[in-house]
This record gives sequence, C-alpha cells and structure tokens, in this order.
Amino acid sequence: MGDTLRKTAITPPNHTTPPAKFSHGVRKGNILQVAGQVGFGPAEPGRTPAPVGPGLREQTVQTLRNVQAVLEEGGASWEDVMMVRVHLTDTSHFAAFNAVYDEFFAGLKEAPSARTTVYVGLPAGLLVEIDALAVLG
Repeated sequence: MGDTLRKTAITPPNHTTPPAKFSHGVRKGNILQVAGQVGFGPAEPGRTPAPVGPGLREQTVQTLRNVQAVLEEGGASWEDVMMVRVHLTDTSHFAAFNAVYDEFFAGLKEAPSARTTVYVGLPAGLLVEIDALAVLG
C-alpha cells in the first residue's frame, strides 16, 4: 500500500473553537472520526461556549446535532456511523438519555451503530459528550 492518504481536519463553520489543539473531526480516506462533542450551541464571536441548557434532554439533542454537523461537514451521515461512544456524568441519566437517543433516531429503520456508554467527569455544567466513528462508502 504505497498510497499516502492525507488527514483532513473537519470543523463545521458554526462550531466553537476546541479548548486545546485538536479538531472536531478528522477524515483520512473513507474513515471519519468525530471528536467528543458536547451540548454547546453555535459559536458566537466574543462569547465563551456554554451548554444550551441545564437539562439532559436539551444537551443530548444539541450534542447529537453537533455530531451530525461534523459528520455532514466530513461528507458522512448517521448511516455511515459504525460506532458511537457516549460519556455521561451521572449513572442515573442512563434511561433518560436512552429515551432522547431513541427519539432522535426514530426515523431510522435500524440502530445507527454499535454503542458504548461510560461515566466520566466533564467540565462544569456539561452532562453528556458523544463521539462517533464513520466509514464512508
């Protein structure tokens, strides 16, 4: 395999700037890795990113929208996603998260991907983070 595939950073135009040196997504060939997304609304110049709301429902929906924006910017869709990793801050949120997740994907015939859920610490006010791996083609 002598071909060298370039890595391309993916950042949707309305996403916030990451707090460290990483991209919202990276595509190499037909593989797109979406970095952990959180429930921040669209970037506003001069404003510090903040969660769209204090509740799990609004943060989960916005987080899934943010993942979707990176997928689309990288030329993918939920149909291309092979793996989703969910990071929750509270074990008691699992059932409520699943309800919102199922509602978000209600239009899909099958589950969007394999999924893992873990419990983590996130910056103050954030309740959920989601990353995804897509294979195109």
